[in-house]
Amino acid sequence: MIPASVAVAPRRSSHAAIIGRAAVRALYTELALSPKPGLVSPLDSGAHDDMDMTTFMRSLFALRGYFCAIAAAGAAGADFTDLQALGMRAERRMLEATRGINTHRGAIFSLGLLAGAAGWLHAEGQSFAGDALGRCIARRWGGAIVRAGEQAGSSHGVEAVRRYGARGAREEAAAGFPLLFDFALPTLVHSLAQGDVETALVQTLFAVMAELDDTNLLHRGGPKGLAFVRAQARAFLEAGGIEAVGWQDRAFALHHACIARRLSPGGAADMLAAAAFAHDLRTGAMGA
Repeated sequence: MIPASVAVAPRRSSHAAIIGRAAVRALYTELALSPKPGLVSPLDSGAHDDMDMTTFMRSLFALRGYFCAIAAAGAAGADFTDLQALGMRAERRMLEATRGINTHRGAIFSLGLLAGAAGWLHAEGQSFAGDALGRCIARRWGGAIVRAGEQAGSSHGVEAVRRYGARGAREEAAAGFPLLFDFALPTLVHSLAQGDVETALVQTLFAVMAELDDTNLLHRGGPKGLAFVRAQARAFLEAGGIEAVGWQDRAFALHHACIARRLSPGGAADMLAAAAFAHDLRTGAMGA
């Protein structure tokens, strides 16, 4: 469970604060998980030589008010331009806290939109059930997200989308996060029914790694890097995933292989945090 001091957010509405804490808690849940191929965890820095868990914790402290603020903005009916401005300010705070290292840019965008949608749905008295968060994003801000993507400057994710024709975070968001609500979240729910939180999260991460057009992997390893991680994740799942004897050894083997190849599935990590957030909003179970 995330330390209480990390989850504290500035006062706005009580429900915006609840949403904000759930978002930060989801990011901490993802950070604290291991084994997690190529990614930063309490064990090591994965395939990264410029960041560690301390870097991520500084980022989380800097962002703890952002998710509350964007939930409140969503509740107030903000348009995408307003949400985007909040995200840009949050990114500047992140970079100041991490001395220029990008720890949570993807989460600022994706989890920020989900928090904004949660704020709007609550304000309208609507449920978070099913893919309600995703449908809210697509309906309220989908067109603006597409237009903003067409005008976006250069970034590792943008360049991977343009160069390889991948489906990036903007495309997923504009469509209402179908991979999240049709695949990642159901996998997490099913896995939680079979085991504990940690193993369910690992199973969900590997399931997402096997399917996602992860632009972080494309940036670091090109199509071959993405194909390698996908194939290895599928092999892990086909061998029985977390239900197989020795699954930890196989997961750690892929972790070390990703480190050797400098591959980090950061997009899958963002998707895992988003699934944890959506599940937490529905049940409160991830923060228990």
